[in-house]
Amino acid sequence: LKIHEKNYTTHDLELGAVVFALKIWRHYLYGTKCTVLTDHKSLQHILDQKELNMRQRRWLELLSDYDFEIRYHPGKANVVADALSRKEREPPLRVRALVMTIGLDLPR
Repeated sequence: LKIHEKNYTTHDLELGAVVFALKIWRHYLYGTKCTVLTDHKSLQHILDQKELNMRQRRWLELLSDYDFEIRYHPGKANVVADALSRKEREPPLRVRALVMTIGLDLPR
């Protein structure tokens, strides 16, 4: 996320993820009916809401090009995706030293 995106509400972050995914997969999804599964229940009603902020309106304008529906799928029911989306709790291992031996007496 960019610095300013860290201040977005959860609702906007979830909608932003849908917009990002549809843009990335546009050449596969454009012109076909697709289903977006989300673990954010209120997102399934975003297309019916009357009061939206400017960011949401702009994103919904982009999404209007696609033929899709948003369905709620609880995170507990989708354990693989839920596990993959969790942030690592332990910092990654770092290489402290790298030792290389280069032999000059290689057979010819």
